[in-house]
Amino acid sequence: MAETAPFLVNHRPFEPNPILSLHSIDSSIIKPHDSIAVVDDVEIPTVDYFMLFSDDLDERSKALEYIGHVCKDFGFFYLVNHGISDSVFEGVFKAISDFFNPTEIESRKQYEKKNPTDRIRWGLRSSPGENREYLKIIAHPQYHCPTKPAGFSESMEEYFKGLREVVQGLGKAVSKALGFEECYIEKAFKLGTGFDVSAMNLYPPNFRSKGSIGVPDHTDPGFFVSLIQDVNGGLQVFSNDGNCINVNMPPNAIFINLGDHLEILTNGKYKSHVHRVVVDNNKVKRISVATLHGPSLDAFVSPAPEFVDESHPPAYRGMTYKQSLQANGSDEIDVQSSIEQIRL
Repeated sequence: MAETAPFLVNHRPFEPNPILSLHSIDSSIIKPHDSIAVVDDVEIPTVDYFMLFSDDLDERSKALEYIGHVCKDFGFFYLVNHGISDSVFEGVFKAISDFFNPTEIESRKQYEKKNPTDRIRWGLRSSPGENREYLKIIAHPQYHCPTKPAGFSESMEEYFKGLREVVQGLGKAVSKALGFEECYIEKAFKLGTGFDVSAMNLYPPNFRSKGSIGVPDHTDPGFFVSLIQDVNGGLQVFSNDGNCINVNMPPNAIFINLGDHLEILTNGKYKSHVHRVVVDNNKVKRISVATLHGPSLDAFVSPAPEFVDESHPPAYRGMTYKQSLQANGSDEIDVQSSIEQIRL
């Protein structure tokens, strides 16, 4: 009988980790694949979303100070107590598993790339450099999703509705952590009409499995990328010394990785970090949902004056979010990083 991947759902109260010893991460230190050491003993910070809005002013102040340190010195963290229920997570993973039914692959081909303006796109990659089946959709400000199988669109929409509240909340928390009014990020990125793209991924073993890399080294554009998965294994993020940290998420957690445009806005104070997916050690199929939460397409993003002075001149060119997505020749739904083209 095939091995079944367990759902990562939380059936016990979350116990927050103690404050971690923070250290700076330099995502520019990247080594060749064959020399990268993969480590499990580096603890990724955990941020309690509920505490960021606690009625206890002292608890809230400490939580905001902590997320500020985490954003500056790590750039990625686990988010818990975010308000999205276990049942929503379970519904998402079941719906995606149903969508990727191997007997229905011909019906999915209707969503293969036809036009750069596609709002729903399916693909199957089986090469040494990229090894996954995926469905990409625009989740916000207009929601686009296949209507089949039954219940798929509804399950995903419920999840994205919860994510939008998290996006707005983290915008407020990060703004306060930076020392500004809570609407600072909202105004800078026009988050109300922020452009969100979600990629639902199925990683091997499967019938087209080739190569050890699910998704190669990359950063992501936008405010941040959120990720959930049904089973641990495969996702890795680069540490300050260029090693890879295995991402082993707590139950029902969301992995948050800061995006390129928060790095640009803060002139490098908060950095977007390189990550990748490896599949060579996968024992079961793995489902993940990675959602890139971007500014509005017409939001002009450049280093903000608050982060620029004689010692810190502007390090990035300003452009609209849409222009930055097109800067390396990709289209909007591919949302590939162009930060190297934007750096001065």
